[in-house]
This record gives sequence, structure tokens and C-alpha cells, in this order.
Amino acid sequence: MFRVLTISREFGSGGGQVARLAAARLGWRVLDQNLIAEIAHAAHVDPELARQFDERIDSWVHRVSRRSLWHGGLEGVAALDENACFDAQTMTALAASLIREAHRLGGCVVVGRGAQCVLQKEADVFHAYIYAPWREKVRRVRERIPEPGDVAELIRSTDERRAEFVRLNYGCEWANPHLYHMMICTSLGVERAADAIVCAMGGGK
Repeated sequence: MFRVLTISREFGSGGGQVARLAAARLGWRVLDQNLIAEIAHAAHVDPELARQFDERIDSWVHRVSRRSLWHGGLEGVAALDENACFDAQTMTALAASLIREAHRLGGCVVVGRGAQCVLQKEADVFHAYIYAPWREKVRRVRERIPEPGDVAELIRSTDERRAEFVRLNYGCEWANPHLYHMMICTSLGVERAADAIVCAMGGGK
């Protein structure tokens, strides 16, 4: 029996919508943007600062110099030492802790943040990857963002950043089919995609 669903998504694929629809069908809660607020609270930082480091990696120079600034590791969902720096690595560590706690409680859909890797060894977690044809991704981004600028570049750079985030932090290839129980295209429609995932998991409430 599955207790948690992770959703990995290409930018513009409608993955966030699929996550919300699946959660509604399952009667579960969603961890997506609200995860940022929880991390900010745990780290005692402004949510806007946490958002800047969401699903990102630090520069090479920062990663090399970071060791001298870091004061110990994170155990569970703990607040940071007041002298510790808040950066992308800290954000990732706190996100992983919160994802593990969410798994312990069960009944949730986790969007992105490497959850498919954090919970890869858990037998009660279903992993789905959402993708879409290029034309549909462009359309969704234009509808979602009032002035997106270079849409093609925004989609490519966001997906590249997400892939790099997973590769650097977890040593996995983001689109590797072996990480997922299901990879589904939203050209079917987000409703059908959500239904297919819930059905594959064994039903709803």
C-alpha cells in the first residue's frame, strides 16, 4: 500500500496541477511551495531567501569554501545554528529532512525537491515523472507567466537546473526511468494523468 506520492515534473508540463488533482483524489495534502515556508520557519530565515535557493545548487567556489563556514550537520528537522550560513546546500538538507518526516506521517504528495531520490528505498512511496510535448510546455508557460521573456530559454534552463540539482545532490539522472513507477505525458490532459497515477497506486480514498 502506497502512503506517499512523489511528482517530478518538466517545467511547463502541468506537473503541479497533476499533483494537486492526485492529492484531491487521494484525500492527501500537497508539499510544494508550502514546503518553502516550512523550511524558512525551521531555518529562521525569510521565505523569500529560502525561495531563492529552492531546487538550486551553490556555485563551485561557494561549495569549496563552505566547509569552513558550516557548523555541524542537520539531524532531523532542526533549526540552524545562528552562525551557520543559509545556502542551497542548507536548503536541500532541510528539504530532505522535511520530506522524510512527511513520509513518516504519510498521506502526502511531494512535488520535486529530489523527493524521488530521498525516498527511493521506501517501498510505500510511488514515484511519477510528468512530461509534455514542447509546444504544450511553451503554451502553459505563456499562460502562467504574464511576461515570460524568452520562453524557450526559460524552459530549457529550468529543466537543466532541476536535472543538475538531482545529479549533484543525489548522484541520479533526473529523467532516468528506473527512478519512477510511471512516466506520463500530459498531452492526455492533467485530469487523465492524475487519474492514471491514482489508478496505478491502487485507487483513492
